[in-house]
Amino acid sequence: MFHIIPDNFFVPLSSPNKIVYWECICRLFSTMEHQLSFGVERDVLVDELEYYFDQAQAAEAVEEEFQALDSRGKANSMLRKLEFYGWIEIETDKSYVQRVNFKEYAVRLVKTLLEIAEGRQIEYQGYIYTIYSLVRSNTDHPGIVLLQILENTDLLITGLKNLNSNIKHYIDELTKHSTVAEIMDALFNDYITNIVDKAYHRLLTSDNVSKFRPEIIERLEGKSRSKSYLTKAAEEIAGIREISAEEGKELVYRYLHEIIEAFRNMDDILMEINQKNTQYQRAAINRAKFLLSGNEDVRGQLKEILLGINEAINEEHLELGGIYRIEFLEGLIRIYHSSVMDENSLYSPTEGRKEFVPQQLAEEEPDRKLRQEKMRRLAEKMQRILSPEKIGKYVEENLGNRNEMHAAELPLENVEDFIKIIYIRLYGQRKNMRYQVESLKETEAGGYRFKDFMIRRKK
Repeated sequence: MFHIIPDNFFVPLSSPNKIVYWECICRLFSTMEHQLSFGVERDVLVDELEYYFDQAQAAEAVEEEFQALDSRGKANSMLRKLEFYGWIEIETDKSYVQRVNFKEYAVRLVKTLLEIAEGRQIEYQGYIYTIYSLVRSNTDHPGIVLLQILENTDLLITGLKNLNSNIKHYIDELTKHSTVAEIMDALFNDYITNIVDKAYHRLLTSDNVSKFRPEIIERLEGKSRSKSYLTKAAEEIAGIREISAEEGKELVYRYLHEIIEAFRNMDDILMEINQKNTQYQRAAINRAKFLLSGNEDVRGQLKEILLGINEAINEEHLELGGIYRIEFLEGLIRIYHSSVMDENSLYSPTEGRKEFVPQQLAEEEPDRKLRQEKMRRLAEKMQRILSPEKIGKYVEENLGNRNEMHAAELPLENVEDFIKIIYIRLYGQRKNMRYQVESLKETEAGGYRFKDFMIRRKK
C-alpha cells in the first residue's frame, strides 16, 4: 500500500491541527467536486481558504507556523503542506497557470471519510436490485456483467457483516450507560434511528433478499450449464485479466459458484442479525427495568449495593479487579474462616436413649382467605407481564375509531405506562403486529421526556 500512498499521508489527520486540516480538505474537495475534473486554478483555492481563515468559526491553528501568518499566508501554507503530504499535486499548464489536483487515492479516501462523518447507511436495496437486474438482462458482454454481479454481491455481503458488527458494538456499549435516560436515549435516539429504521427494518421489508434470491440462484445455475455463455464470458474475462481462455473459464465457474453460495448462505448472517437485534432490545429494556425498580426486598437491596459499588469504582477509577479495595465493602459482609486438623478434633455429643412416642397429627382446614389472596396476587402478577398480544390489544383500545395517534397521547401516569410505550415502540417493527410506528421529534409528557412517534393502524 505504501508504494502508492506516501508514508506521511496521514500526518495532517493525526497532528494537533487535524481539525484545521480536515476542514480545509473538505472545502477544497467541495470546490473541486463541482468542476469537470478535480483540477482547479491555484488562486481560486487560495481565495477559498483565505475566506475560511477569515471566518470567526474557523478552527484555531495550534502550530506556530500558522499563527504567525495572515489569512492569505495561512491559505498558501496549507496548500504547500497538503502537497508535501501527498494529498494534492500542483502543476503548471501551457499558459503558466498553476492548477491544483487531488491525488486519485486521496479522492477515494476523502469520499469514504465523508460517508463515515455523515453516518451514511448502505442502501441494500440498490445492491439487490442491481444484481437482480443484471442476472435477468440479455447482454452481449456476459463477462463484464458477471464481474458487476460479483462486485455488488461482495458489497452486499460486506454491508450485512458490518450491520452485524454494529449491533454487537451497541450491545457492548450498553453496559456503559448508568441511568434510565441514557439507556432510553441510546435505544431510541441512536439505535432505533441509525440501525433499525435505516437498515434493519428495510432488510425485513423492501430490501428483503428472499424476494429476489430464488430467481437469482436459478438464473445463475442456468448460466453455469450454458456452453455458449461460459465460452463468451470466459473470452471476455480472459481479455480483461490478460490470461488464457482456459483460465478465464475456470474463473467464470469460480465466480458463479461464489455468488450462488453467497446467496444460499445469506440466511446465516440474517439470522444472527435478528438474534442480536432481539438481544440488544431485550438487554436495554431489562437494564432500564432494573434501574427503575427500587424497593426494600432482597432484590432491591442487592441492586442498591451493586449501584453503590459501581459508583465507587467509577469515582476512584478502579479496574474490576480492584473491587476489594473499596472501603465500605469490609463492613458489608463478614465471613469467618475456621479449619480443623482432622475429624477427631470435632466434638461428638453423647446421644442418650430416648423412647419415640408418636403424636397425633392435627387436621387443619386451609385458610381460604389467605389462599384467595395469594391467587389474586399471582393473577395480578401474570396480568402485568407484557406480551405482543397484550401490547397489540392495548394499542387497539387506545386507538379506538382512529387510524393513528401520537405516543404522547397515551396514558402516562406511572412507570408501568411508560414501559408500555417502550414496548409499543419496540413491537412496532414486527410484521405480525396490527400497527406500525413512525419516529417524530422529541417531546415531554407526564414528566417523561422521550422521542415521540406516530402509531398508525395497518391497512
